[in-house]
Amino acid sequence: MRLGIDLGGTKTEAVILGDDGSIIWRKRQPTPQLDYKAIITSISQLITDAADETGFTGPVGMGIPGSINPSDGTVHGASTQVLNGQNLKTDCEAATGRDFRLENDANCFVLSEASDGAASGHNVVFGAILGTGCGGGFVHGGKVISGQHNITGEWGHTPLPWPIDDEYVDHDCWCGMRGCLETYLAGPAVSAEYEKLSGKAMTVQEIAANAHLDLAAQCVLQAFEDRLARALSQMITLIDPDAIVLGGGLSNLDRIYTNVPRKFSSFVFSSSPVKTPLLKPKYGDSSGVRGAAWLWGDGTA
Repeated sequence: MRLGIDLGGTKTEAVILGDDGSIIWRKRQPTPQLDYKAIITSISQLITDAADETGFTGPVGMGIPGSINPSDGTVHGASTQVLNGQNLKTDCEAATGRDFRLENDANCFVLSEASDGAASGHNVVFGAILGTGCGGGFVHGGKVISGQHNITGEWGHTPLPWPIDDEYVDHDCWCGMRGCLETYLAGPAVSAEYEKLSGKAMTVQEIAANAHLDLAAQCVLQAFEDRLARALSQMITLIDPDAIVLGGGLSNLDRIYTNVPRKFSSFVFSSSPVKTPLLKPKYGDSSGVRGAAWLWGDGTA
């Protein structure tokens, strides 16, 4: 058995996976976002509950909404801001008596889908998260590749390639840079573009549902697909993965799996047609917690 925890901004989920990848036990509870000590207590309680109900006594893998600073082990870049500057691994181990492995939640997503999900059987897998933010991760040979600074695959804060005319205008990012992919491909960015064009507020799902009747919605989705194709083509040229798997709320837009790959050959530096598969996730929003469990798969490098 393997125990994984997904420490999210609003909820914390824990699962125990069997050796065949089946879920033996699962529990979700709210994340106390503003209280670091309460987060530690919440994690400890989940592990106690898992032990009481299944007898599990092993180590814990945990996905977090940030990264670990390799120089001192502290969390940085976390959207749950009370985690930043804290040595979460050390504190969790002290509170529970268990060994912990921590990874960025996007890396956990990709590991799950590469281990026994949509990208199972592929050696080199890039995963792109298209949700309230834009993140990514990279798995090679069944292991997460984190890199020297624990930022491998963080494509959301790289610039949109091959910008058209004034495409960078009004795309200032919260990170301090301009033209980051997150300002084009995240759900709030797509909704904001539709509202700017139409004067109406809609979610991405509503935009997609109305695209056959709404010219503004169709234009916004076509622009999104073109930008996504450019962004993914850059990753194909850089690492030439065997497969790309999408996560986050926008991964539910079925049309992108047909429309985006058609554009790859126009942007990728290759003399042959690009055949990189673009895959819909098998486990959806459960991939993160499953990937956390797979960290003891052994899914680290």
